[in-house]
Amino acid sequence: MAENNMLFGARKLLTLCTHTKPNESVVIVTDTELAGLAEPLAVAAAEVGAEPTICVMRTRAVHGQEPPRPVAAALAVADVFFVPVKVSITHTRALKEAMQAGGRGLVMTDFRPEMLVRGGIEADFAAQASVCRRLAAIFEAGERVHLTTVAGTDLRLSAAGRRGNALTGMVEPGQFSTVPAIEANFSPVEGCADGVIVADASIPYLGIGVLKEPVRAEVREGFIRHIEGGEQAEVLRRDLAAQGDPHVYNIAELGVGLNPRARLCGLMLEDEGVMGVVHIGIGTNLTLGGQVKAKVHYDLLMHGATLMVDGKVVLREGQLALV
Repeated sequence: MAENNMLFGARKLLTLCTHTKPNESVVIVTDTELAGLAEPLAVAAAEVGAEPTICVMRTRAVHGQEPPRPVAAALAVADVFFVPVKVSITHTRALKEAMQAGGRGLVMTDFRPEMLVRGGIEADFAAQASVCRRLAAIFEAGERVHLTTVAGTDLRLSAAGRRGNALTGMVEPGQFSTVPAIEANFSPVEGCADGVIVADASIPYLGIGVLKEPVRAEVREGFIRHIEGGEQAEVLRRDLAAQGDPHVYNIAELGVGLNPRARLCGLMLEDEGVMGVVHIGIGTNLTLGGQVKAKVHYDLLMHGATLMVDGKVVLREGQLALV
């Protein structure tokens, strides 16, 4: 992919999504696998008169592993940050502390060069922002949440006292967002989720990607207790068991995709943004408003979801039903 083509998306991320200003410090954290994405972001930052710094670290061993201390220190003093990495550092203390210090930024886990050119990046982020914030506000005001899907998901959760997160793809100081995914989410109260999850869209981690057959997970008292399905389910089951951390089974998140230009392709930041696709995150919820720090955070995505908050339908078989 030619650098000039990638500059289309990079400029949008600098000017629209982060509103980067002259003389602001821009820290670009990348790893040895996705370092090629750092240059167009740095070029776009320099074009607006900002001061870009690129930090290249070794690819993390697992999702949620903390970055090296010098990288965390750079994030802590950044006005704006971008994180194009192969393995996620989104759900880390380093990122949380960067936001607490007033930084704003975009996480770009498993990003690909073509994602700066077409697909979700072509969305009208400003136009979708009001819808995203509205759904996040419903989550924040809600208590009882009931998720069902045509494939068999039937999950009850509590949102009582939890904030709603509007990941619009555009950020203010103290905020982060995914990109090009646009989503509204919340972190359910720990220990309250009960029912069944049937993922039939994708699990964009561990090389699983778009699902060939459903992955079924039984949930009791806030934790996944049993996983079944075919080969892809077995990949997930084995990886979680190998972590040696019971918190990886925590029901950490419910999110709804709101990007009309995103397409299901097996890559997290496209898949999670697909309009009407719902995902249940498991493991760490620290940056979403919860209290759990686990070794990993994975997402299980599903089609055709119906979502009720306090008895009112907000999503009906994958179609928004906001009134």
